[in-house]
Amino acid sequence: MRQVVLDTETTGLDIANDHRIIEIAGVELVNRKLTKNSYQVYLNPERTVGPSFKIHGLSDDFLSDKKKFKEIADDFLLYIKGKKLIIHN
Repeated sequence: MRQVVLDTETTGLDIANDHRIIEIAGVELVNRKLTKNSYQVYLNPERTVGPSFKIHGLSDDFLSDKKKFKEIADDFLLYIKGKKLIIHN
């Protein structure tokens, strides 16, 4: 059984405020044992991080030159393809 444990950081969780993912990190498990197949990316949210900076410490300046989600979406989907997901935010 292949699983991926994912953790994300965001600018917030209020959909009405157009919050975005700013970091995705994942580790793969095969039969509940860690493999060396991991995934981590910081993302430019194309908006300010606002008060969420106090939680994750990722600044607007740090994220300004990172890729946008649409630029990594295909690679990310390939990483999780066919695996059961365990997700934490």
